[in-house]
Amino acid sequence: MFTIKLLLFIVPLVISSRIDQDNSSFDSVSPEPKSRFAMLDDVKILANGLLQLGHGLKDFVHKTKGQINDIFQKLNIFDQSFYDLSLQTSEIKEEEKELRRTTYKLQVKNEEVKNMSLELNSKLESLLEEKILLQQKVKYLEEQLTNLIQNQPETPEHPEVTSLKSFVEKQDNSIKDLLQTVEEQYKQLNQQHSQIKEIENQLRMTNIQEPTEISLSSKPRAPRTTPFLQLNEIRNVKHDGIPADCTTIYNRGEHISGMYAIRPSNSQVFHVYCDVVSGSPWTLIQHRIDGSQNFNETWENYKYGFGRLDGEFWLGLEKIYSIVKQSNYVLRIELEDWKDNKHYIEYSFYLGNHETNYTLHVVKITGNVPNAIPENKDLVFSTWDHKAKGHFSCPESYSGGWWWHDECGENNLNGKYNKPRTKSKPERRRGLSWKSQNGRLYSIKSTKMLIHPTDSESFE
Repeated sequence: MFTIKLLLFIVPLVISSRIDQDNSSFDSVSPEPKSRFAMLDDVKILANGLLQLGHGLKDFVHKTKGQINDIFQKLNIFDQSFYDLSLQTSEIKEEEKELRRTTYKLQVKNEEVKNMSLELNSKLESLLEEKILLQQKVKYLEEQLTNLIQNQPETPEHPEVTSLKSFVEKQDNSIKDLLQTVEEQYKQLNQQHSQIKEIENQLRMTNIQEPTEISLSSKPRAPRTTPFLQLNEIRNVKHDGIPADCTTIYNRGEHISGMYAIRPSNSQVFHVYCDVVSGSPWTLIQHRIDGSQNFNETWENYKYGFGRLDGEFWLGLEKIYSIVKQSNYVLRIELEDWKDNKHYIEYSFYLGNHETNYTLHVVKITGNVPNAIPENKDLVFSTWDHKAKGHFSCPESYSGGWWWHDECGENNLNGKYNKPRTKSKPERRRGLSWKSQNGRLYSIKSTKMLIHPTDSESFE
């Protein structure tokens, strides 16, 4: 650029000097003739300027060429990087599609196995009911047969008894086969669950975001659990001979604690745990031992029951009501603290139906637990998602469903299970606890709530 500027400066000077010389030649009469050729100095100046212009242009071209080469190299590197990224993206998409297909197949298989398990459970429940009925009939026939043998020793065995025995044996074998099949199905379910978890982990590693459901609740709640007790319920069963409660079972000769099927009057057949305490049969309606079951449940689950009869459970308000509406019952509460001290209390009580929110009214009979349940008051059952109109809203701060009055007490057997020395006092108050007579708050290790008719003959 400097050379071009210099040339543009020199050329006008040369031209102006030539014009001046030509003008002076007109003014003076020169005896010599006019030269046709330019002066040598002008030619040299012009040639020198052109030479410098050529060198400048040459340097500029070389510099521009180097810059263009650098740009092309960078473009080649960018193209190669973009191509590599495209290949990696294609591979990741293919892996994603394959993982999604595998996940879908596993989910379909999982649903099939679950449906098969539910069908097997339903068949197993039906067979168990039939077995119980047949055992009761066989027992009755055996008693009659024993009396006949004692009176007539030479009389042969009744053919109906023999056929019933063989039928019961066949039913036992069928139940064993079904149990084995169910165990195999559960094993397959566990394998399917582990495979699905592995697939989900792989999806997370490839940064695949799956759609998630967003909760619309304004407050976080404990996760809901499926009520296991509803699976044990058998609807529309109309067989005769099923006992109405645990006392009836005890009076028929079953003196061992365990699970039995009952059918209260005008009710459906369901299973209960009969607990023999000091030679007296009690129906267990609530049990807490280790905190394995979440008791911060919904109103629907408290109504129909949840948990496992061989562990922690709540029998269900509707089932409890179907039992106690048959006669006058006694409510017994057993408590054990973390120092292995055991306490109990018994009440005569009245329980309303669902239209009264299962209102409870108790009067103490005996026991060594003070301040257990408020006496001579209408206590309304409430949960976090179902609050009785016009009553104090206790479950907002006290976890688990319970019977409340116009104020919150310190006693809640369905609260959160807290282990000792790990929770503050406010958390213990919201959990499984009991307030003593001196006002001290105790954390409870285990609880039992049992019911028993005042009439020991029950409903024979």
